Amino acid sequence: MIPRPRPERFRLRRTMMFMNAQKPGLIKDAYIYGADSIMLDLEDAVAENQKDAARFSLYHALRSIDYGDTEVIVRINGLDTPHWREDVRVCVAGGADGIRIAKCESADDVHTIERAVEETEREFGVEQGRTLLMAALESPKGVLNAYEICSASERMFGVAISGGDFRKCMQTTPQRDGVDMLFARGQMLLAARAAGIQCFDTVFTNLDDQEGFEAEVLQNKAMGFDGKSLINPRQIRFVHQVFAPTEKEVMQAEKILLAYREQSAAGVGVFTVDGKMIDIAFIPGAERTLRLARACGMYEGDLI
Repeated sequence: MIPRPRPERFRLRRTMMFMNAQKPGLIKDAYIYGADSIMLDLEDAVAENQKDAARFSLYHALRSIDYGDTEVIVRINGLDTPHWREDVRVCVAGGADGIRIAKCESADDVHTIERAVEETEREFGVEQGRTLLMAALESPKGVLNAYEICSASERMFGVAISGGDFRKCMQTTPQRDGVDMLFARGQMLLAARAAGIQCFDTVFTNLDDQEGFEAEVLQNKAMGFDGKSLINPRQIRFVHQVFAPTEKEVMQAEKILLAYREQSAAGVGVFTVDGKMIDIAFIPGAERTLRLARACGMYEGDLI
């Protein structure tokens, strides 16, 4: 087995690229594309009569392929299917970094998967707490229960919305301005931030509409998402560019934190940086910018 370090709940996750877990030709070299995370899919990408074959392929990939720094998450089948429990066993035994709970609608769904993961970690002698969880919200009920889902477990690192299934439930189709998903995205973002976990947008499926894709990514960044789900390696570069801080943002964050250290030592709580009033409320944002910059290879300082 290729040893992997314990997964991090909070790490750089600008891109999550979906891949069919049943196809060794796809998943054996998945790390070369440079996505922050890959999503090996046991659910929609795999035909009903091929679930066992996909699990076999997935297990041996997890045990034998060195994915390096690329995070490996597995989307399991939903709790309304007979497949999810064996999916969990394969993920944990194989050493996946995390599990994506499909069609999650409540905290009970999270607890059910969490119990199965705990049992499987004991069964295979895996370090307790190693396997992380994230939830996919795919229905109105899931979106309305977003906060209870996001805060259901210490293993939870993030939440994502599945646009295809959600739009079907809402009887709508993709709109250029994103109005069809605006409330759901906002509700999920609020819940994720309140629970202190990360938040990811859905895939953009029209590979011929680069302009529409770029507009959606820019909107995602403006709304506050941590990253985006993808279906093609060609989409990675632009997302990484958008979600990386600019040089100006990095320099501003450095100035704020340096000034904060100096002013705090002098007992000053409110001060100015480049003519703008700054207080303690600005510090978490500046620290996040520098952490993101470091993860992107743009910052080597010692302010964080």
